[in-house]
Amino acid sequence: MTFRIATEAKEEKTMKTNDYTTSFLVEQSPEDVFNAINNVRAWWSGDIDGRTDTLGAEFTYRYQDVHDTTQRITEWVPGKKVVWHVVDSHINFVKDRTEWNDTEIVFEINRQQGKTELRFTHVGLVPAFECYGGCSGAWGFYINDSLRSLITTGKGQPNRA
Repeated sequence: MTFRIATEAKEEKTMKTNDYTTSFLVEQSPEDVFNAINNVRAWWSGDIDGRTDTLGAEFTYRYQDVHDTTQRITEWVPGKKVVWHVVDSHINFVKDRTEWNDTEIVFEINRQQGKTELRFTHVGLVPAFECYGGCSGAWGFYINDSLRSLITTGKGQPNRA
């Protein structure tokens, strides 16, 4: 059983899987959360090329010579869920640079106790991956700090020093 503190973002491990997951609650509406998620350039650092706001769209994400991935939006349920399928990845700080290939990046939005919960899961990003430590740490920042800030204040923090 998983317990969550409503006022803090908390990384969770479930009994079924070791996929990286984190969640938080905000006062904003599910539609506001959904719109912020899909405004990827406002919360994720790096160069993003392509549409990030429609079912079936593909976009690339590049950060210097460290990280280069292509995502396809495979689920799009306004106010409820977005799923990106990682079509291709090149992560240059690990031995297997394709660790993210065929993983899923999932954003689920639910109403809970009068608030909106965002649950983020990178399905397939597991502790056995060499990049798990660095990648989960980066996701922790981008989801719990940058995206959360975009949702709550209208300004993300996509450029971390």
